[in-house]
Amino acid sequence: MAVDPTGAALQQLLAEDPGGPVVMLNLLRFDPAGGGDYAAYSRKVGTDILPRYGAELVYYGQGSTALVAEDGQAWDAVMLVRYPSRQAFSEMLADPEFQAVASLRSEALTEAVLQATVPLAP
Repeated sequence: MAVDPTGAALQQLLAEDPGGPVVMLNLLRFDPAGGGDYAAYSRKVGTDILPRYGAELVYYGQGSTALVAEDGQAWDAVMLVRYPSRQAFSEMLADPEFQAVASLRSEALTEAVLQATVPLAP
């Protein structure tokens, strides 16, 4: 299963841009064999890369009891990251420093959901 965005998915994300900020929902399932080092990836991206693109970590938490979910839909971790724009997210993915650590994420995950969210009026 793919855990990284494809070029086609990124093009669609940009083509459907309503403007304004985007909060990316990350649902993460880690490799039980311990492949990769997600903590090292998170530290590098959170400290050095996200601020460069005006992005911020909104929430990062460990998955717990799934009250409503089918078998296999419980996640190990959930993360929300706010970007000032979809373009900023795209530029971050192309950053050579990000690309240098992206394999740590890929190797640490067996499954992931990465979904753009659009704010709704209250």
